[in-house]
Amino acid sequence: MADDSGAPLDLRLVPAALTCWAVTAAGIRWHWVGSVVAATAAVAAVAAVGHLARRCRDDDRPRLGAIVSAVAVVGAAFTIAVGLRVEALHDHPITGRYGSVAAVVVMPSESPRPAGGSRAMFRATLRSVDGDESTGRVTVFGSADRFAGVAAGRPVGIRARIGRPGRHDLSVAVLSASGAPTWGEAAPVHRAAQRVRTGFIAAARDALPPDQAVMLPALVLGDTSALPAPARAEFRRSGLTHLTAVSGANVTIVCGAVLLTAGLVGPRLATLLAAVALLAFVIVVEPSASVLRAAVMGAVTLLAMVTHRRRQALPALSTAVLVLLLAAPELAVDVGFALSVAATAALVVIAPVWSRRLVDRGWPKPLSDALAVAAAAQLVTAPLVAGISGTVSLVAVLANLAVAPVIPPITVAGTAAAALQPLWPAGAELLIRFTGPELWWLSRVAHWTASVPGAALAVPGGPAGVAVVAVFGAVAVLSRRRPRLRWVTVAALVTVLAWTVSGPSVGHDTIMG
Repeated sequence: MADDSGAPLDLRLVPAALTCWAVTAAGIRWHWVGSVVAATAAVAAVAAVGHLARRCRDDDRPRLGAIVSAVAVVGAAFTIAVGLRVEALHDHPITGRYGSVAAVVVMPSESPRPAGGSRAMFRATLRSVDGDESTGRVTVFGSADRFAGVAAGRPVGIRARIGRPGRHDLSVAVLSASGAPTWGEAAPVHRAAQRVRTGFIAAARDALPPDQAVMLPALVLGDTSALPAPARAEFRRSGLTHLTAVSGANVTIVCGAVLLTAGLVGPRLATLLAAVALLAFVIVVEPSASVLRAAVMGAVTLLAMVTHRRRQALPALSTAVLVLLLAAPELAVDVGFALSVAATAALVVIAPVWSRRLVDRGWPKPLSDALAVAAAAQLVTAPLVAGISGTVSLVAVLANLAVAPVIPPITVAGTAAAALQPLWPAGAELLIRFTGPELWWLSRVAHWTASVPGAALAVPGGPAGVAVVAVFGAVAVLSRRRPRLRWVTVAALVTVLAWTVSGPSVGHDTIMG
């Protein structure tokens, strides 16, 4: 199928997707008033941009009117939807029990994650409170040792203090557990997935050195529970943290490897096998909201790769945003969701253009693709990362470019080993051993780049950091065609680097210690 990379992008669904996102986030944060203001602003913005950017004839005016009308309808629908959800949240029976202690049964949606010190946290859904049936999303904090057995789909009973949620994310409570938990019986599919996970982790411990054995589950399954704090700090400082979270890239690599069998079994069967692999992958790595989000975003990226049509990728991404926010409105205020959408958009919209320009200048195609992907992903995610952590990695593009060749082999071999382990442990262990050199290279790159003086720049946290980094990134891109602006950008970058190396940055000793 012909590549349409040079054709104009189909942006018709983008305003609707952005509107539903803004309306839902504003509704969660500021209730009805926020949603109405966001919807009104979205309609006004689309109308204004349409009139300013329109270079078409008078007979194209109805098309702009249809887009504005569609945005208004979407804004109104999502305003009502999120308003009803927030109303139900305020009227939840558990709100009258904040500050009290109760016997609670929850259904975890993910494995526990470190929460500082000897504590862990996980997200779950309420099943009952003091024997009365209940529903709602909760966040549970407790002893890391006592909750080591928590897994998605396995009910757990705890005695906990019920607290008010600390964030506006449609959660009904925060539970602080005390005492030993009691365990329920997980569904067969969840038990099978947990056996695969535990068997894979045990096989990695047997086949690899300790530092690599804890890294492989993080890269393949997103399980960072055993990853030491210094290693997490190195990944964060070098801009490689995204590799330790299940993302759309994992899904794309796994399904793409299956699709390579099309030459042997035919395209239809290969597509079916890829769908089965996607379902199995989601189940094994735990079907939490972040994993489901990654599956959808990975499927969108895979669509763009298979069809070679960027025009189809952007409407697919917009549709995915609409469907996901309709099914799980809390994703509108989830930073991981924003990072996934931004990175996916960069991969299917910006990276192909940059890669094509590099090829036109004589760069080899594989190197052009790798550099374009790393640079585009860093450009769109850096502002969000800055807002979250108050830091920006200045070596992220270099680090991601250096590790790009080893990520697909690690993901494919690791996923295959996880699937093979219950059937043929020796074969799985052999596959895991093949990931050793790649894991060594990944850890070395993370260590070397994190050790560079000034590798991470301290910036303001929150919206201020987002704005500062976004503006600097936009100026850097625009300076490509403006020589004077280019020199100003280079001078500013040199000044920032000198200031960073001289001291007011994320200290190397702090990170590496």
